[in-house]
Parts: sequence; C-alpha cells; structure tokens
Amino acid sequence: MTDPAPLDLGPQTRIVARLAAGVTDEQLAGPTPCPDLAVRNLLGHLVGLSVAFRDAGRKAFGPTTDTSPDAAVPDIGPGWREELPRVLGELAEAWRDPAAWTGTTRAGGVDLSGAAAGAVAADELVIHAWDLARATGQPCTSDPAALSSAYALLLAAADEPVRDGGLFGPVVGVAPDAPLLDRAVGLSGRDPGWRPGR
Repeated sequence: MTDPAPLDLGPQTRIVARLAAGVTDEQLAGPTPCPDLAVRNLLGHLVGLSVAFRDAGRKAFGPTTDTSPDAAVPDIGPGWREELPRVLGELAEAWRDPAAWTGTTRAGGVDLSGAAAGAVAADELVIHAWDLARATGQPCTSDPAALSSAYALLLAAADEPVRDGGLFGPVVGVAPDAPLLDRAVGLSGRDPGWRPGR
C-alpha cells in the first residue's frame, strides 16, 4: 500500500472535542464498544493517544511515543475536560507541518513512516469518536477526509492473516451499501449496531 496523502486532522479533532464536551459525569462509568473500557477509560485513551500522536508528528521521541497503549488501562485525571481539547488541538497542529508526514516516526513503541502514523492517527480519531458517540447517546459525524483515510487503512488491515485483538478485532460483516462510517466501524472489529446494554 502506498503511503496516504497528508490531511488536516483538525476537523476530526474538533468532532472528538465536541463529543467529549457532551459527556456528563454520570456517563463516565458507562460501557463503550471497546471491551473492558468504560467511558472514562476511553476518554483517558483519547488523551493519551492525542499526546502520543502529537509527539509522533513532532518527532519528539520519548515515553509518550515509546509506550504501548496496552501498557495500562487508561483513565482520566481531574482536569480532563480542559486537557483533552487542548491536546487534540496540539495533535492537529503538529500534523499540519508537512514534515510530520515525511521520514519515519514512532507511536506506541512502533516505528513507521510519518504518512502511515498520520493515517493511524486519523483512524484512531474517527473510530473512537464513533465509540464515544455510541456510548453516550450522541450523534456521530466524521470529517470526510479523515473517514476516507481511516477506511483505506482498515480495508488494507482486513487482509492481514491474523486479527485476534491488538489494534483491530475480527472484522464484523457490514452490508456493502452501508454508510462508509458503518463499514469502517465493521472493519475495525465493532458492530455498527452496538448500543449500551446490547
């Protein structure tokens, strides 16, 4: 697969920030489409991935880029409502630099091309926006460019011989004429029909 073209992650980070702002304190303990993660853990993951991919875009290597996302169950701190939109904005700004999309970088302890890391960041933002929206009963939209990038990444990953966890779960079959977001969600290993309690 050729490296994806650079894209502006800002529209998708703003969608995530808007969804996070709509989360009530009472919803923090609720379930999400991510197994074993409550809403608070998903929000903590979004904080962590925003920092990690911000630093990957800046090529500022260290603990934030070297640590696997599976190292610990993420959680939010007391200032998460201010922290998350701030680091989402910093993530988008880092990837507006054309240099972020060139050469090699590191995220989650994995070395990969800058363009591939940018595509993974777009995928994380699109799919976890859907996770958060479904978990908290909010409508979900996606930035068309970020969604197209995420779908291309997920479609390529669907051809991998083993998908027993890790970044993606087993593909969930979705009708070929379903909306693109539903098809991307299915490729990520999630059921597009997921609702809390189902």
